[in-house]
Amino acid sequence: MAAETLGLVLAGGLARRMGGGDKPLKLLGGRPLLDHVLAHFAPQVAALALNANGDPARFAAYGLPVIADPLPDHLGPLAGILAGLEWAAAHRPDLAWVASVPGDCPFIPADFVARLHAAREEAGLPMAAASSGGQSHPPAALWPVALRGELRAALLAGERKIDRWTARFGCAEAAWPAAPHDPFFNANAPEDLVRAEEILQSLPPEAIN
Repeated sequence: MAAETLGLVLAGGLARRMGGGDKPLKLLGGRPLLDHVLAHFAPQVAALALNANGDPARFAAYGLPVIADPLPDHLGPLAGILAGLEWAAAHRPDLAWVASVPGDCPFIPADFVARLHAAREEAGLPMAAASSGGQSHPPAALWPVALRGELRAALLAGERKIDRWTARFGCAEAAWPAAPHDPFFNANAPEDLVRAEEILQSLPPEAIN
C-alpha cells in the first residue's frame, strides 16, 4: 500500500516549548531533525510533502511541496492533516492515503507505514495510529483522503482533538515496543535534543541514515 500513500511531515506547530522557531530544523548529530525524519520516511511512501506555515523558502533545500494549514489561527495538527488530505486530492489523486508523522520524530520505524496499513486492514477500520510502550501517538497515523470533507467540517465546528475525531469513524492501533528506545520519541524541548543525541549515539551504524 506504500504505492498509494503520501508521506506528510507535520511541521506547522509553534514550538513554544522549544523556544519558538522550526523544531524540524533543530540539529541532531549535526543535521536537522527533518533530515532524519525524511531519511526514515521516504522509502516507505510514494511521495512526500511538508505541512508548514509561514515562508516556505526556509524548506526550499528539500525540494518538497510545502503546504500551509488551509484554515487560519493555528488550529493544531488536525489542520495540518487536513492540509495533506486536501493537497493529495488536488495534486496526487492516485494516492488514496496520507501517513503523517511529526517533524520532530527522528527515529520512526522502517515498518511504520506498512504496519499502519496492516492494522487498519485487520481491524476493518478506516484509520490507524501508532503507539509505543502503551502510549498512543495520534499524529503518527494513517488517514484516508476520502475523509477530508468530514475533517474540514469538524475543524470548522471547533474540533481540535485528534483521537476524539478519529473515534467517530474508528482508528486501529499499531503498537511498537518502547525499548531500547522509543521509535516515536519527539524532541519538544531543548533537553529532549540532548536525549535524542544519546539515542543516536547508541544506534548501530546501519540504523543511522
